[in-house]
Amino acid sequence: MKKHLMVAFVLMFALVLGSSCTKAQPTPTESSTVQQQPTVATPVAEVKSTPAAPKASVSTLQQIRDRGYIVVGVNASNPGFAYLQEDGSYQGFEIDLAKALSVAVFGSPDKLEFRPLTSKERFVALQSGEIDVLIRTATVNLSRDTELGLDFTSPYFYDGQTFVVRDNLGINTIEDLEGASIAVLTGSTTETNLAATMASKNISYRPLTFENLDEMKSAFINGRVDAVSVDKSSAVVFLAQFENAGDFKGLEETISKEPLGIAVRHGDSNWKDICQWTLFAMFYGDEHNITSANVDEVRATTSSPETKNVLGTGKELGPMMGLSLDWAYQIIKQVGNYGEIFDRNLGIPLRVTRGYNKPWNQGGLFYANPFN
Repeated sequence: MKKHLMVAFVLMFALVLGSSCTKAQPTPTESSTVQQQPTVATPVAEVKSTPAAPKASVSTLQQIRDRGYIVVGVNASNPGFAYLQEDGSYQGFEIDLAKALSVAVFGSPDKLEFRPLTSKERFVALQSGEIDVLIRTATVNLSRDTELGLDFTSPYFYDGQTFVVRDNLGINTIEDLEGASIAVLTGSTTETNLAATMASKNISYRPLTFENLDEMKSAFINGRVDAVSVDKSSAVVFLAQFENAGDFKGLEETISKEPLGIAVRHGDSNWKDICQWTLFAMFYGDEHNITSANVDEVRATTSSPETKNVLGTGKELGPMMGLSLDWAYQIIKQVGNYGEIFDRNLGIPLRVTRGYNKPWNQGGLFYANPFN
């Protein structure tokens, strides 16, 4: 009897347990609802924040190669650095830097798509994955390097902020700008530097912000503003464009340090390395007077182990980054060294002096890390 009762109890317990397990399993409808929740929530999150960048599992270099070209964020209205010409092509110092990247990756300087961006748009475009790299007079500072989730190369141009003024206003120093209207580009370090400098000197002024250089230049020429605050290199370019350049002048004072760097998204060290060592290749050519005209002769006759490494006849350094053996040689051969692209775009046509933008062995700040 006890035995029968025990068997019955075990059977009842098993039925209850089985029933409980069955209820715990979601029905097909419940399961479908659970799977859909993330899909519904994701667009809401994207609207509230910066659109997600490309997945880190696929490298930027691989995405670029699969696509067949590099998408570069640039300026469209900064003569000397980057500007859109009437025929639809881009020209300038920063455009040549982009061409050097194209040579490094594809062996050709024309595998590029340029996206014109304002100062306000440029970092969002990089964060979102709309562009692969930003080469647009972007000053390297701590907040951009950390808070914005970006990585910068070492500077490709050392600059500083100054003022261009109307000569007939009697403005010779920054103190003479008391009460003046001053134009700056919105979303730039120029805007914040100006505010900080004027506050520290207790100088009152009227700031006017513009989306691009063309708008700012037009306002200045037409007398809507008394002065513009720009980088010194841009001041020289500004003055070179005016038919009546004698009516304007640049002040001697420099109110900031503006080291300009190439920016990429944080998290892909290989792509950042490619951008950085592309610069170093151009710096090395400048340091050692290896130009597009003599690079073949140097390659054939050099006894320097490091120069052999740079020009692809020594250690196999390029493949370490996923590049060809002769990537740096091709950059110098097809685009030129740093000094060549500076002179071609800034020095000869616009008379911008190199200043700090010379190799260390010529009294400047540029220094190629060792190629070994």
